[in-house]
Amino acid sequence: MTAFTLNPDGDLSTADSSPNYIDNIETVIAGLDQFDSALVNDDNAGHLWTFKYGSVDVFVQLTGLTETDSLTIWSPVLPLPVVNEAALLRKLMELNWLTTLESRFCLFNDQVVVLATRTLDGLNPSEIARAITIVATIADEYDDPLQAEFPAA
Repeated sequence: MTAFTLNPDGDLSTADSSPNYIDNIETVIAGLDQFDSALVNDDNAGHLWTFKYGSVDVFVQLTGLTETDSLTIWSPVLPLPVVNEAALLRKLMELNWLTTLESRFCLFNDQVVVLATRTLDGLNPSEIARAITIVATIADEYDDPLQAEFPAA
């Protein structure tokens, strides 16, 4: 059994003073997962969770547990190609300016995704919760309007 404490910064840590990223991530996902759909895959590349939030799938990847490892959250919102891709790209750039907070719209595997990523160095539980919540919320807010405005080509 692992003992948990609050370190001087107020972060939840195990008795060995390393933050418990896995428990923090799973706590946030449990609070956001609206359909009891959360799954996790653990392998040599780290941990990968997926869950449903509104009408989108959200992915959370933890590459390891050292300061140089990373936490990446993404959610696909629109498959490509679409009609009028130039207008879509302009709209995404404009949205990235003020509406996406610490996340951003990106292109990945022929999809538009909402993405947030950072290294674990100095990462605290509230930042984990904020990043996952921002990606899930923005993706769910924009998937339907973007799909309606930019239909498949």
